[in-house]
Amino acid sequence: MSEQTELSAILEKDEGAVLKAWVAGQLAGGIRQGVISEADIRESSRAFLTLFARAIKASYDEQLVGEAWEPIRSHLTTLSRERVIQGFSPVETATFILSLKKPLFDALRKALGKNAELLSEEFWKLTQTLDNLGLLTTEAYQASRQQIIERQQQELLDLTTPVVRLWDSIVALPLIGTLDSERTQVVMESLLDSIVENEAAIAIIDITGVPTVDTLVAQHLLKTVAAARLMGAECIISGIRPQIAQTIVHLGVDLGDVVTKATLAEALKVALRRVGMTVAKISAVKQDN
Repeated sequence: MSEQTELSAILEKDEGAVLKAWVAGQLAGGIRQGVISEADIRESSRAFLTLFARAIKASYDEQLVGEAWEPIRSHLTTLSRERVIQGFSPVETATFILSLKKPLFDALRKALGKNAELLSEEFWKLTQTLDNLGLLTTEAYQASRQQIIERQQQELLDLTTPVVRLWDSIVALPLIGTLDSERTQVVMESLLDSIVENEAAIAIIDITGVPTVDTLVAQHLLKTVAAARLMGAECIISGIRPQIAQTIVHLGVDLGDVVTKATLAEALKVALRRVGMTVAKISAVKQDN
């Protein structure tokens, strides 16, 4: 039996025993069974061990080089993404691979105990292989978590920049939180798309939920106003609280001819007048009639 096929031959003979010991080790290690069931642990372990046995039989390379290791990479990437979603830590995720060391070491010791030199070589090669697989798992975990974070950030941006149709040809954009360059781009795109979709003539930008307005925020607002005008819509900025008004004056920011109002209600009244409409109490209308 050649050096390269030692572990492969052992797995062909004792894969079931190795799997049983590996699953038992994971369960004893305190893996969160409230999040993942024992059946899921056993199935993911079985699937990996099958792929691992095929890989080392085809190309037992501790650096994981070769097409034989691609199914392993794909499997661990999928598993890592699932563990991110389930709330596992990077250490807990890597432990899935590293906990396989003891069952495989025990199997090698049982099969090669009388050949100390070969056993040492097999131990070292297996250690390198599993360590590299553990690193691969950690990298896949980090990449998956980063993708999820970026997606959630984008979803949060979309949720905090809703454009509301208040009336025929009138839309409103209530802003909540701090305005930065990235978010301003999202705000501008959302507003311009809504202007086109609703054929809006008036766009109200409400900054009641914006905690502070500095020079940069004011510049972002003016850019948004300018872009809306290019689309044929006039903008009204509402939510100008006393503190914000003082800040704008102190900073020397010139809002130009942009109409500003203290509240969204006041801005809506102006917008309705601009499109030739008004709001009146029903009782007042009846008295006129």
